[in-house]
This record gives sequence, C-alpha cells and structure tokens, in this order.
Amino acid sequence: MAVSMSELLADLRAESAELTAMIRSLDPSGWERPTPARGWAVRDQISHLAWFDDAATTAATDPDGFRASLPALMARGDSAVDEIAVASRTLAPGQVLEWFGTARARGLDTFEKLDPKARLPWYGPDMSAASFVTARLMETWAHGQDVADALEITRVPTARLRHVALLGVRAMPYGFVMRGMDPPPGPVRVELTLPGGTPWSQGPEDAADLVRGPALDFCLLVTQRCHRADAALEVRGATAEAWMSVAQAFAGPPGEGRTPGRTRALGEPQ
Repeated sequence: MAVSMSELLADLRAESAELTAMIRSLDPSGWERPTPARGWAVRDQISHLAWFDDAATTAATDPDGFRASLPALMARGDSAVDEIAVASRTLAPGQVLEWFGTARARGLDTFEKLDPKARLPWYGPDMSAASFVTARLMETWAHGQDVADALEITRVPTARLRHVALLGVRAMPYGFVMRGMDPPPGPVRVELTLPGGTPWSQGPEDAADLVRGPALDFCLLVTQRCHRADAALEVRGATAEAWMSVAQAFAGPPGEGRTPGRTRALGEPQ
C-alpha cells in the first residue's frame, strides 16, 4: 500500500483547496464563529495551520534551527498552542487567509523537492518527509472538520481519508506514551470502508483484536473529532478497546477530545 510523494502532495493540495473554499468568502463574523475546540474560533483554526505550516518548512529546510527552538516551545507545555492562537488574533481575517495560503504553498514547494525517506524533526518523534506530508494532510482535514462544524457544513468524505487512517494506525503507541502508559504488545487488525465502498485494511489478518467500520468514523475518532460513543465502529479485544480510548494521530499533548453527542460530521444535528 505504498503511496508516492506526488500522490500525497496532490491530495494535500486538494484538502487545502477544500478548506480554502469554505473560508474564502467568510465575512468578519464568520471568522469569529466558535468551533468545537473550546475557546477557538474559525480564525484560530486557520492561524494554527499556518503557524505549523511555517514550522514544518523550517523543520525541512533548517532542521538544526528547528531543534534549537524546540525546548522553548515545549517548556510552555499544553498552553503553547493556545498562546500561539491568541498571539495571532491581532491579524485581520484577510491577513490570516493570506498567511495560510502563503505558508501552505511554501510548504508544498519545499516538500516536493525532498526525498520521501528523509528524516525530519518534529514535536513528537522524527518522521520521514512522506509521513510529514501525511501529517499536514491529517491536520488540515481535522481542523477543517472543526471549521465545517462551526459553519454548519457537512463535508462529503473523500478517499483522502486513507492517509488519515494510515497515520492513525501508525500512531497507535503514541496515544499511550503521551499519557504515561505502556502500549499493549498485541497487534490490532483495522478493517475500514472508504467513501465509495473501497475496503482498506492494516494489521495481521489473524490478530485477535479488531477495529472495523467506516473510515470516516475511525478518522474522526483518532483525530479526537468525535467521542468514542458516537463512532460507528466495531471494536473487539482488550488492546483495541484500550487503543480507541486514547487514540491520537497528532503530535503533542493529548487533547480534550469531544463530549458524547451526535455530531454534524456524521450527518446528524448537534
């Protein structure tokens, strides 16, 4: 199931375009609409992506400089991302939109020139350039979901979810580690259905533990955009159950997650 760098970049461009289309024509009040992330408006979701796009470009072009900046940011702990959002609120909506567009274009151009296997530093473990692009796509999709929920838009899921799902599977140990827990040793079989009905799977076929269901629900859960109770997933086995309770596809401290309740992302009213 190898994916080429050109395919990843094409899908990241498409995901970026979808998000930009949602926000391009917003009036000032639309930029201030609250999102499901506590204390964050639409503008904060976009400035967050722009700031970390700039950071990703620095990690790729100046890895030593990026590593040197890590201690100061990490010392700020869980509050760092909120502080970044607050600092960006001095910008007008048009400036935030331009920042996102410029930062994303620069990042795409930078990663297009890299060896997919090149190792790059980040806020969690170092990653390959290909995984880095996958992570930017995941972040774009996840924060795009927050924006869509704020604007009362139900997005049409696409096959790009396969990238988010793959990152979610590969990040299985990370959710445990970030909570000071030892990852369970047993493997988990993941069987998902992509939009359009295409099957997608990871993990040994004979694994005792299983997660099965729609790719959308799995991706919403591993990005903490829905509560476990609201995901239409079959979860079998103690290891799979434990994983789904801590799943985290993104780097950094565990988030607050979502409270139980039907979500617009699943086609139901909030």
